[in-house]
Amino acid sequence: MFDWDDLRVFLAAARSGSLSTASIRLGIDAATVGRRIARLESALKATLLVRSKSGLRLTAAGAYLLETGAQAEVAMEAAASVGHPDRIAGTVRISAAEGFGATILAPALSGLRRQHPHLRIELAASSGFLSPSRREVDMAITLSAPDSARLVVEPLTPYQLGLYASPEYLERHPTPDDANDLTGHDIVGYVEDLIYAPELRYLDEVSPGLKPVLSSSSIRAQREIIAGNGGIGVLPCFMATGLQRVLPDLWIERRFWLSTHREVHGSARIKAVHAWIKDICDMHRTRLSPHERRGSDQDRPARQGSKRR
Repeated sequence: MFDWDDLRVFLAAARSGSLSTASIRLGIDAATVGRRIARLESALKATLLVRSKSGLRLTAAGAYLLETGAQAEVAMEAAASVGHPDRIAGTVRISAAEGFGATILAPALSGLRRQHPHLRIELAASSGFLSPSRREVDMAITLSAPDSARLVVEPLTPYQLGLYASPEYLERHPTPDDANDLTGHDIVGYVEDLIYAPELRYLDEVSPGLKPVLSSSSIRAQREIIAGNGGIGVLPCFMATGLQRVLPDLWIERRFWLSTHREVHGSARIKAVHAWIKDICDMHRTRLSPHERRGSDQDRPARQGSKRR
């Protein structure tokens, strides 16, 4: 029989893909993480993780243990809270789209902490997403709805994007009258072969064949390029403070989706963070969708694609 705490260490390493990252999360040194995993492998008589250039990689046995171990983890957490089933405590790891996570969620985290002082939040706000179905995270905010029976998936909020430039750039260049005029401007956008989701292919919706001359895999870096007088680019409206709108009658609509693993969806800590995220979206509704229609159209799902009116 193996030590249950070794399973906890293995789960942290498998989810993070790194002994050092797991050690920080667990509060023990990386060498101890390695020894504990080796002890677990010895007890199970199976290799669970192998090192690669990109970090730790799961073997077939490791992938199976990650799935079954996550189920055991949920049961152990439930057992630990048997005396206080409604206590809001523990760690919640959230994966969020980079711009939304950094601009909307991050500034509000201190308020969540004051509201629930026993919660610990880990926010992964970066290009690409971690997966709640593999229990890499507890919750994910993504650009499209994941397709997994293991997840509870729901639409979170619509949001809109527009074309922006710095005031200084527009002082030195003629302001475009329509999308065809953009071909004469420096365009900022994503690196083509690093686009990780089809929802990020904005430029073809603005004007087919439009290509960036300055590009980045990071939407935050694109925002800084635009703010630094680098050209005109598509940004979420909630990230465009201090920039000037170009072609204001043209905007693009998208939607964020919120997913949680079905096994933890009903826990007190997940329900508390879920409610907080929904409240934050409601608070920033106008900022997220400045062109939102009022009245009966207000709750209709946002359509993807360019819209003019």
